[in-house]
Amino acid sequence: MRISAISYLNTAPLMWDFEHGDAGKQFEIGYTIPSQCAAELDRGTADIGIVPAAAYATIPDLGVIPGVAIASRQAVRSILLISRKPLEEIRTVALDSSSLTSVVLTRVLFEKYWGGQRIFSSASPQLDSMLAGHDAALLIGDPALKVDRSRYLTWDLAEEWIKFTGKPFVFAFWAVRQISRQSTAVDLAAIFQDSRDHGLEANNLDHIARTWAPTLGISEDGVRSYLTSSIHYYLDQPCLDGLQLFYQYAFDCGVLPHAPELRFFERKPAFT
Repeated sequence: MRISAISYLNTAPLMWDFEHGDAGKQFEIGYTIPSQCAAELDRGTADIGIVPAAAYATIPDLGVIPGVAIASRQAVRSILLISRKPLEEIRTVALDSSSLTSVVLTRVLFEKYWGGQRIFSSASPQLDSMLAGHDAALLIGDPALKVDRSRYLTWDLAEEWIKFTGKPFVFAFWAVRQISRQSTAVDLAAIFQDSRDHGLEANNLDHIARTWAPTLGISEDGVRSYLTSSIHYYLDQPCLDGLQLFYQYAFDCGVLPHAPELRFFERKPAFT
């Protein structure tokens, strides 16, 4: 089975067993950005992917692998609206072309909470060029972690969502295509949950921090703090509630075509 994974720091704990254990022997793994991960699932060039939450509403016949998410219960630090102007003066927004879910979240926040009409356009995640032609920029993932926030006005979108709704925000989760579910009897939920659990063990977090800190130009403590405090890796009931509210709001705002029902992957019983 082919896995489409995301090449950001926040996925490193999820991929632990695939990169350091035996799980990787069972799958063909490729790395990309969130928007392309969704496209690969949609095209059928991947069987399993870390699907952006927004993409789940537009790709048919996906099943959610239970229990695992990339979510946040507080400021997430890696999903930022960035500007040199106060919020009320922002009229044009450049949206990171790597993103799907955060693009929808940005539009929901403006529509339901921040108010006023804005003009949105997609752009490559290069902050200087984004701000050269727009009042504000949405930047996600590792590029957002590298931003010197002392130079700009910034809004952490997870923090803003939680402030307004009181619920966690789910950015992505593992999903598997229906045709792929029919062709496997392995316990995918256990494989992906175990990989997450092993990736969050202290020694393994230390390894991730040593590996990623020089790449991102942040401290090892900063990496650990991001992975253990900013990101919540469990698709628990509060996250499911927040996810359903996000879908409803996005549909109400005309940003998603419908508020999808979550269909969970159930392990195919082994033949006896």
